[in-house]
Amino acid sequence: MTDIRLLLNDKAIARLPNPESGWYLARDTELKGFFVVVGKRKKTFTVQGDLRQGGKRTSTIRVSIGDVCEVSTRAARATARDYLLQISRGLHPNSAKRSENSSDGSRIAAAQPTGVTLRAAWERYRDAHMVRKGRSEGTIDSYRDHVERIFVEWLDIPLKDLADDPGQVSRKHDAITRSNGPYIANGSMRTLRAIYNHALKTNRELPANNPVNAIDWNGEKRRDTALGATDVKGWLLQLAPMDNPIRREFHLFTLLSGCRPAALKEVKPEHIDLRRRMLRIPKPKGGSKRAFDIPLSREMILCLSRALRFGRVMYPANAEKWVFPANSAVGHLVEQKEDRDVLSKWGNDLRQSYRTLATMAGVSEFDARLLMNHAIPGVNAGYITRHKLLENHLRSQQQAISTVIFAALGDAVNTNDLLHRWLGRGVTRRTLLEATEDFSPRSC
Repeated sequence: MTDIRLLLNDKAIARLPNPESGWYLARDTELKGFFVVVGKRKKTFTVQGDLRQGGKRTSTIRVSIGDVCEVSTRAARATARDYLLQISRGLHPNSAKRSENSSDGSRIAAAQPTGVTLRAAWERYRDAHMVRKGRSEGTIDSYRDHVERIFVEWLDIPLKDLADDPGQVSRKHDAITRSNGPYIANGSMRTLRAIYNHALKTNRELPANNPVNAIDWNGEKRRDTALGATDVKGWLLQLAPMDNPIRREFHLFTLLSGCRPAALKEVKPEHIDLRRRMLRIPKPKGGSKRAFDIPLSREMILCLSRALRFGRVMYPANAEKWVFPANSAVGHLVEQKEDRDVLSKWGNDLRQSYRTLATMAGVSEFDARLLMNHAIPGVNAGYITRHKLLENHLRSQQQAISTVIFAALGDAVNTNDLLHRWLGRGVTRRTLLEATEDFSPRSC
């Protein structure tokens, strides 16, 4: 969502919608620099201002005042005025160090803390490490969200201050766990740890002991949401009546390929090589340097063919560029989430299912890793030439997985009308002809 401006009061803030992802700012029209950061789970009063020395701006800082559930708007506005006054005098409101009274009895700012700030360290880490090494936009956006939303009040604090007081990092981890959950808390701290370690290379004043070492990590458990062979038929019966056939093919291909949904959404027609029976994934997790080819089984080729045909009917302009087109700003499917009561498994559930079904198909751990573009552990990885295995060996393994998936249907394709109209032989062309006049631009 984009930032908005309004007169902040308790009722207006209560009506502000929480975004499904990310965050936005609701700026006050009365007091410049006073606003609410609206995130997925909470809303936080915040002020922003410029620190100046000798009349020149040295940095822009944001300081958190408190959660809207704990502080009234009136109290937050009064605190904001006080903070903004301190900032205008060159004093960071969060600084514990204050100078003694001057000769005329007034308070003046102590010397500003020096050293690389979290903001500067993040920008350096982003540009010199993530962008240079070809990390994907999704990965960079995830790190940016941690830094600029979770740690917004620390952006202009020197990293050395955090290192000298690791207790505040531990308390922050506890607070994030309570407000955002254990996984977000751990993930954001991993981001902070990586940025600090990178900054340590070029900033000798930083203590060698990373302040994130002070936290007690939350326990994490990998989700156990995979489909087994006995579950596949029920899932396909849920998928068959989906009114948008392009979304239906997207979910099926996610299961058949084990591909990450984010990478699959950006597949283009030119990435399909039917002669070699390959699909190129140009921007997987890890960036373009980890681009790879997926060998295609017969069922996967049919799935892609149906998606292309339906796309040309439903979204003819966008279908020229995308395999899974949609009526979205970017032209392709952007949100794969479904109501769990309608479709029980989607997204990474299907990737986990693919790995489970691969084992049931007799595919080795090594081959499954190659098919899913996972890193191969150990020194032997350097001796493997993946593309030499694609043409025959890995394609046969891919076909074995698809065979296990469709074998779970038994005779249902012939006995169930919905499945027959979707997966039966020769029905795709007839279905397209019947539906052409009914299709209208759909939402993504």
